[in-house]
Amino acid sequence: MQPVIGITCNYNQTEYQFCLREYYCDSISAAGGLPLILPVARQIELCAAYFHLCDGILFSGGGDADPYLFGQSADKDLGEVNPRRDEFEIQLARMALAGGKPALGICRGCQILNIAAGGTIVQDIKSGLMHDQKAPRDYPIHDILIESGSLLENIMQTDRIRVNSFHHQAIDKAGDNMEICAFAGDGIAEAVESRIGSFYLGVQWHPECMKDQYSRNLFLALVKKSRHF
Repeated sequence: MQPVIGITCNYNQTEYQFCLREYYCDSISAAGGLPLILPVARQIELCAAYFHLCDGILFSGGGDADPYLFGQSADKDLGEVNPRRDEFEIQLARMALAGGKPALGICRGCQILNIAAGGTIVQDIKSGLMHDQKAPRDYPIHDILIESGSLLENIMQTDRIRVNSFHHQAIDKAGDNMEICAFAGDGIAEAVESRIGSFYLGVQWHPECMKDQYSRNLFLALVKKSRHF
């Protein structure tokens, strides 16, 4: 049986539409999983039903999370926030964290996993390194260094890779029982993972758009781990 991988999607607050780039579904399918798009839900009961239906969860990229979620006021450079999506994804991430269900977060999804664990986010990074690239989505723009002994290093089988980059926020303080496991050359956090053995991993770049083996390894690892649920 193919493990069911639930994928969170964006919610257009003006047009009342759910949307998701096809890269995410294609990456899960190529890794042997069955992608299932999860519409944003208001009711906690529906969120719980999604959680129990899925063997693993992929938290997709998107806009900024409301800094109220991690105890801060909105910075002047904060982008558009989506309260309905925030609430849904935080609930789902906390369920994954509590239940030990495999979870992979990408870009915004990486930040959501960290916020759900009690961590904080830099609302607008200041750096001379390009983190919002002007290049094709599948083009790697800068290196990252991966911490020795981390889950991410085990998946990648190397301590240095090149990644694409489309963000202006990043993890600041890691959440409870979490640790930052990769950094860009300017010290900006590029990945975070659980320290307590569960597959709860967030990456700041967009591997779903990349064509290299390192990117494929992330989705293969998520699908493989999800086969046990």
